[in-house]
Amino acid sequence: MKYKFAALAAALASMTLLATSPAFADEEEDARAQADVRSQIGETDPDYGPAFNWRGKLFANKKAFIDSGARCSTRHVTDFEQYLHDLSHETWKMERASMGRGVAERPAGSVNVPVAVHVINKGAGIANGDVPDSQISAQISVLNAAYAATGSPFFFTLASTNRTTNATWYTMTPGSSAESAAKNALRTGGPGTLNLYMAGIGQNLLGWATFPQDYTANPKMDGVVILNTSVPGGGAVPYDEGDTATHEIGHWLGLYHTFQGGCTRKNDQVSDTPAEKSAAFGCPVGRDSCSRRGQTGLDPITNFMDYTDDSCMNTFSGGQVSRMDSLHQQYRPTL
Repeated sequence: MKYKFAALAAALASMTLLATSPAFADEEEDARAQADVRSQIGETDPDYGPAFNWRGKLFANKKAFIDSGARCSTRHVTDFEQYLHDLSHETWKMERASMGRGVAERPAGSVNVPVAVHVINKGAGIANGDVPDSQISAQISVLNAAYAATGSPFFFTLASTNRTTNATWYTMTPGSSAESAAKNALRTGGPGTLNLYMAGIGQNLLGWATFPQDYTANPKMDGVVILNTSVPGGGAVPYDEGDTATHEIGHWLGLYHTFQGGCTRKNDQVSDTPAEKSAAFGCPVGRDSCSRRGQTGLDPITNFMDYTDDSCMNTFSGGQVSRMDSLHQQYRPTL
């Protein structure tokens, strides 16, 4: 009992310090800081909603789930790494131009992306993660609808499906020996082939992806991994309409999160996605997290590269489409 009161007192003291610190003079930040402390001591926060049950694990609210890192486990690219990749890409474009082969945007729906689906299960039947062909087909349809809606050049065709029963691979996590073993055994095709792994991945994760610039150094690890129940009708509410794959493939094609870099000028390296201080969740219409930092534009909550619910996502910006197209031509050329 003494321990509980001591923990509560410490948390409340932390709340007071946060509320009075100059670093939290902004009222919105102050409110968020206090809410974080309340969630740490088990209080339900009206700003962030009720408790969120995800794959049998109870989070204080959906924000706590987002903050856990489970929504997307694609590796974070540092500012310096971004700078180096951008420099490399601009150099590549200049070299192309000097040879009379300038990089032009390709027409909508003109670039086929073959998809090799790898269903990793722990036994026969949907209950054991053996995703049926009908859901795989529905997932491909969701991808085509998402990428066609904003005029991207990409369309997706199912090139192959294989099914592997392996309990260890089934719960793989990013960077694990299980992920390495599965991908080394199953990956097929070259840099332009999307290898899409569906499994009951561990650590309450939804998915992760590699970036196009990672392919040369480690081609066998290239691809996208998603939770098998995130496919359309898979049951991972509110992330079961197929847009976890849409999001992760955005990374595979070179996009960062819309909130990358927060309220900075370059944030996600795309000029037409408004700056966003932090990941959005649910579907917070009218959210404007960078207004007090002099950045204009409501947060891009409907963008596929944010963290909102699948039902809220419906767009890539024109700048994102251009970025994906250009990076694809450099790193994943169609032969």
